[in-house]
Amino acid sequence: MKKIEIIIRPSKLEDVKQQLSAIGIHGMNYTEIRGFGRQRGHTEVYRGSTYEVDCLPKIKLDIVIHDEALDKVLAAVTSSARTGNIGDGKIFIYDVLDAMRIRTGERGNAAL
Repeated sequence: MKKIEIIIRPSKLEDVKQQLSAIGIHGMNYTEIRGFGRQRGHTEVYRGSTYEVDCLPKIKLDIVIHDEALDKVLAAVTSSARTGNIGDGKIFIYDVLDAMRIRTGERGNAAL
């Protein structure tokens, strides 16, 4: 099993959810976060004054999937979240040793 942590623009959340649903991924958690990468945010001009905005709003999705679904999920996310501009986001992939469904006690792939 793999855990995928996806950080995207808030405006791309619905597109990503639709693409994931289309390939059969229905369970996910998401969190509204703020952060920055290499670009260190951006500057904005408000009423003639320049302000440095260093923490931009982002969405973090957490998904646990079967190993076989990894390539399909990565393709779906990148195709739906990519704008080609700085700040499109990142994907982190982790190994998951085990999972357990609390209600039934199922473990492993059956718990997903």
